[in-house]
Amino acid sequence: MKIKKILAGAVMMLAVLSVGCASKNTTSEKKHEIVIGVTSDQYNELFDKAVAPILKKDGYKIKRVNFSQFMQSNTALAEGTIDVNVAQHTAYMKIFNRDKKTDLVPLVTTPSVPCSLYSSKYRNKSDLKDGMTVGIPQDPSNAARAYAILADAGWIKVKSDVKRTELSKKDITSNPRHLEIKEMDSDTIPRVLSDLDFEVIPGSNVYSAKIQDKIHLIQQENLQKDLQIVAAVKKKNVNTDWAQAIKKAYQSKEFEDYMKKHNSDHQWVMPK
Repeated sequence: MKIKKILAGAVMMLAVLSVGCASKNTTSEKKHEIVIGVTSDQYNELFDKAVAPILKKDGYKIKRVNFSQFMQSNTALAEGTIDVNVAQHTAYMKIFNRDKKTDLVPLVTTPSVPCSLYSSKYRNKSDLKDGMTVGIPQDPSNAARAYAILADAGWIKVKSDVKRTELSKKDITSNPRHLEIKEMDSDTIPRVLSDLDFEVIPGSNVYSAKIQDKIHLIQQENLQKDLQIVAAVKKKNVNTDWAQAIKKAYQSKEFEDYMKKHNSDHQWVMPK
């Protein structure tokens, strides 16, 4: 009789422990804090103002980790020390994945500010003269955008069989105005405006350098799908509750209404 009671007690104890473990595992599966990698640009500001409030209503806490350079944010995302970042386009991500052997994927396409041709000295394309200097970004994805913009402006001709997102200096087939095209770090271009006649600058760099009032728009980018900004996550996290909550927030009516109210100057290009 004693043995039966002992066995019954042991079975009950195991059942309690089993339920407790199951409860613990279920709880741990639900993530309530989203860690976002932040750099100084308008995409993170848009997230803070229009997306974070929606996520907070859904019960999520937002933790921000600051990075001085975006590549650091991508490295942290790949390593899993942050959950998401919002400041890159798919073309850049593909190159990063290829070079770093990572598995980042786009979660949702967000509003984007185009990379465009500007000048702090001139106001029109007609001001172009032979031998002028044009500064453009040196990283491959943004350099490709710059060459496409210069081709759209009619200043150079490029190979027609090369994708616009893959253009490089070697794909220039004609430079009739003998332009001196200087590739440099995107962060450097706003600091050397006086040394350049024209410059191609990504929208995020214009914002972070606060040079909107110092430059004139010459030619706006024809934004390709691969160049639209995305929220990025690791591949394994795409279908998690928190990732889908971010996606839902960007695609919500509340977010759409915010953009209608705060995009009267059409600075933002909405997802296609």
